[in-house]
Amino acid sequence: MQLSAAPYEERLTAPRSWWLISFLVGVSFALILLPFGTLPLLGGLVGGTAVAAVMASAYGSPRIRIVGDALIAGEAKIPVSALGASEVLDPEEARAWRTYKADTRAFMLLRAYIPRALRVEVTDPADPTPYLYLSTREPERLAAAIEAAGKANTQDA
Repeated sequence: MQLSAAPYEERLTAPRSWWLISFLVGVSFALILLPFGTLPLLGGLVGGTAVAAVMASAYGSPRIRIVGDALIAGEAKIPVSALGASEVLDPEEARAWRTYKADTRAFMLLRAYIPRALRVEVTDPADPTPYLYLSTREPERLAAAIEAAGKANTQDA
């Protein structure tokens, strides 16, 4: 049996400006250590930049993908059969759903630097999560992939 490629996969990478900020953090550390000499200055530059870059990379590491009949979003894995309707959120609606419209029981994989999102209802009665809020750069494509995976799942059953 051969596994097919995932119909959707996205990494929520940090924006390019964060890498510049990582370098500037290193420069800040270098300036703090300047009075102690050249070696500490270089150590501060390299160490500060490295630590800030690792943090930016870690924050931008979550993936959203559909593998087989499951949606994997960050560390969460939910069968597509337990998902209901999807709603593509423009930047204004996405902001509303992560602030005053948000439900504290919802699963939220959000990144503030991604303005759009997809809201997916959870239809499993045993799951207390009412919906998934997923920051994504391509919400229409993710919604179509979830729908396609759901149809493929019902055809296989």
